[in-house]
Amino acid sequence: MIDGTSSSSANLPLYLAGRTLQLSLQRPCIVGILNVTPDSFSDGGCYLSVAAALAQARRMAAEGARLIDVGGESTRPGAQPVSSQEELDRILPIVEALRSNLEVPISVDTCKSSVARCAVAAGAEFVNDVSGLNFDPDMAHTVAETGAGLIVMHSRGRPERMQLNTHYQDIVAEVCASLRQSLGLALAAGITADRIAIDPGIGFGKDVAGNLELLRRLAVLTELGRPILLGTSRKSFIGRVLGQEDPAQRLEGSLATIALGVAAGARLFRVHDVAATQRVATMSLAVCQGADWVA
Repeated sequence: MIDGTSSSSANLPLYLAGRTLQLSLQRPCIVGILNVTPDSFSDGGCYLSVAAALAQARRMAAEGARLIDVGGESTRPGAQPVSSQEELDRILPIVEALRSNLEVPISVDTCKSSVARCAVAAGAEFVNDVSGLNFDPDMAHTVAETGAGLIVMHSRGRPERMQLNTHYQDIVAEVCASLRQSLGLALAAGITADRIAIDPGIGFGKDVAGNLELLRRLAVLTELGRPILLGTSRKSFIGRVLGQEDPAQRLEGSLATIALGVAAGARLFRVHDVAATQRVATMSLAVCQGADWVA
């Protein structure tokens, strides 16, 4: 399986462009999660102050994170939306502090164009839209105008209702079709292809079986020709498989999905546990590349 899955990624892009930089994807790119929300499923309430958020970002950078993803609105299943102003109040001071104190680039996890515009003006390089440009009709043009990079994710409905419809005829084909549509919206708005990554949206409108099937056949997404971001860290389907209710006890399961994701061609990994993920992803890529590996 490793030969088959690793060869599928041979022609994927070697970088992802942001507003002012390029992220190399020749090695796995670890994206550190920095939720500045009171209700995120794993770390809600931990990093609400600028000081706490900056300290966590510094820890993740020291552990190998090459991108910090800042989120001011929880998108866990069942989460209730917050206003644009509340989201901005949460994230802007932290984006500004990170920009002033760290060299690691920033992405902003939002589906609101007004929040994205302000966050990029404050220093964010990328916009991570969990709706795949489908919640806010102005998002694609906003990202294009700011010059930011873009991550489009597949989801089915808004977080407060997305787990009410988790049935698919062919989950991989339907996710690919949705991501292809999101790519079309981005390109039509003027976002260049080198600025776009895709995310299959593990846990967003999918049940346990659907998540597992999507991971099992993840290599199919390489056919879309864009870098793949995988976000499985500590999610509930891992808890269901391992019998672990506490998200903090799902590290081993999360790392298993990282290793398989590397083999399938994913190169960006959005995680809570940066150091362990960095080591597992590096070792996994070395195995996949074999004699071609250069340390």
